[in-house]
Amino acid sequence: MANGWGRDDGPQVCQMLCPRPMSDLSLTILAETANDAQAIERLHERTFGPGRFVLSAYRLREHVDHLVELSFTARIGTLLAGSVRLLPVCIGETKALLLGPLTVEPPFRGRGIGRALLDRALKEAKAKGHRLVLLVGDEAYYARVGFKPVPKGRATMPGPVDHRRLLVAELVDGAFADVSGAVRPDWSMAR
Repeated sequence: MANGWGRDDGPQVCQMLCPRPMSDLSLTILAETANDAQAIERLHERTFGPGRFVLSAYRLREHVDHLVELSFTARIGTLLAGSVRLLPVCIGETKALLLGPLTVEPPFRGRGIGRALLDRALKEAKAKGHRLVLLVGDEAYYARVGFKPVPKGRATMPGPVDHRRLLVAELVDGAFADVSGAVRPDWSMAR
């Protein structure tokens, strides 16, 4: 049988040259550690570039650190393939979490890594008693894990944000029912 290069070299050549599906690689979701910080920052640089610092979500991150116990890395072997972080914020006077950034190395996108990170982060947040998670992102992607658009005017970010991209997930049914106001850092967690 001829391979894609017009030669009949058999299965040995195809095993060496044909890409293997992601399922053959071992994906591990781990709690973020202090040792991951530099690698995650480099990942953010590669995927978001320098423009990330002017985004409204980054303004919130200037004053309050993410919660390491609710932040996770995705590794394929020892390679950092993605990460997700959760930051303590308030919507008005209601405590919540801000999800992000969720980052996956470009060659590994579309293979379930982002979803695995989201599932782990939301599961752990709920287990630790958190009720709401807010984010700025694409509804089509995040709706799969329970995020819905914030009704226009119910929550305002500290800077320009397309209100259609401001999403919320209730980790407890009805947790967002009476919540409204400005999104700000949870000052009780300030550095």
